[in-house]
Amino acid sequence: MKIVDFGSEKGRIIEAYGSQNLVMTRILSGSGELQTGCMHLGPGGVVGYHQATVPQLFLVVGGEGFVKGKENEELPIQAGSAAFWEAGEWHETRTEQGLTAIVIEGESLKLYLG
Repeated sequence: MKIVDFGSEKGRIIEAYGSQNLVMTRILSGSGELQTGCMHLGPGGVVGYHQATVPQLFLVVGGEGFVKGKENEELPIQAGSAAFWEAGEWHETRTEQGLTAIVIEGESLKLYLG
């Protein structure tokens, strides 16, 4: 067994697409395009509006905020909820108090809940 730390101090600051107060900690990668990471959004944090290159699952594990997708409608999200974006879908996330999410991306992702 191996214990790993995926706290924000292990990540890197992301400013692409106008993102603000965002740190991404890479956790795992697999065959193809499969990647898993932890997104740390501080107070007032934003993941700027951009297109998903592959399907993406955004699992909120702490805090709360707002997400939007292809409908361009902002919806609330909180710990215990997830957003799923298809490849090519424009999306954005923002938070007022802060938010932590596990992000899983990969070409062959299939969503079972919903």
